Amino acid sequence: MTGRLMLLDTASLYFRAYFGVPDSVRAPDGTPVNAVRGLLDFIDRLVKDHRPDKLVACMDADWRPQWRVDLIPSYKAHRVAEEHEGAPDAEEVPDTLSPQVPVIEAVLDTLGIARVGVAGYEADDVIGTFTARADGPVDIVTGDRDLYQLVDDARDIRVLYPLKGVGTLQLTDEAWLREKYGVDGRGYADLALLRGDPSDGLPGVPGVGEKTAAKLLAAFGDLAGIVAAVDDPKAKLTPTQRRRLTEAAPYLAVAPKVVRVAGDVPLPEVDTALPHSPRDPAALDALAARWGLGGSLQRLLTTLEA
Repeated sequence: MTGRLMLLDTASLYFRAYFGVPDSVRAPDGTPVNAVRGLLDFIDRLVKDHRPDKLVACMDADWRPQWRVDLIPSYKAHRVAEEHEGAPDAEEVPDTLSPQVPVIEAVLDTLGIARVGVAGYEADDVIGTFTARADGPVDIVTGDRDLYQLVDDARDIRVLYPLKGVGTLQLTDEAWLREKYGVDGRGYADLALLRGDPSDGLPGVPGVGEKTAAKLLAAFGDLAGIVAAVDDPKAKLTPTQRRRLTEAAPYLAVAPKVVRVAGDVPLPEVDTALPHSPRDPAALDALAARWGLGGSLQRLLTTLEA
């Protein structure tokens, strides 16, 4: 039976939970658990509202893969807290969030919610590969616009982008993308790399903003068409556009591999079915008591059982 698959960009969601839930939400020993409880509340609401048949919490095993850095050294460089030779660099994360991540992972595991991260890849790449392999509709829940590139109406693949918590979600399909950006899902990655993204350390093409990028893509179809137009004296490019694109040629040669999510990650075999009861009730009870997960966990358990 083919069912709806929901893919969580887990770090994106627990960051939002951390900043959206007061840090006065604490375990019995006083440790903040606002990200843990906030994420459980998010998942509860998502399952209630969207009724997925399958659910995967996708993780960043490597938030800044070396193969992307090798191509564009500035990639996420401003977010590095500590460099580690031969291992992933440490990301700058709030002090009271880092200790909550192992708790989140343990709770997901004992609940029986599939949790997948793959060495050398970001959660985006895991999401991209699950999406490529899906044989049914897919809902991608993320606060990262980069994943708009996966939207595909023909395959019923959409992005649910949280505007306020997860109670208010922007349902991103191709009609929304065309109205907002002038491109479809396939064209969004080209628009993003032309425009650049300071939050990811992507320089883009100097002088080419979102509107210009959309116009170029409308005129020439895709990035390959734009690059071909640069060498075509008859192509309708302004002298300034032609110069800027020519100067940006080294960047444009490598940016697609950095910006486009991978679709060929070696995923482990996992049971993606939405659990109706905890995988390890005793361990879950111990976690609930240790971390004071209270109503957030109980609400999610009730929703899963239903």
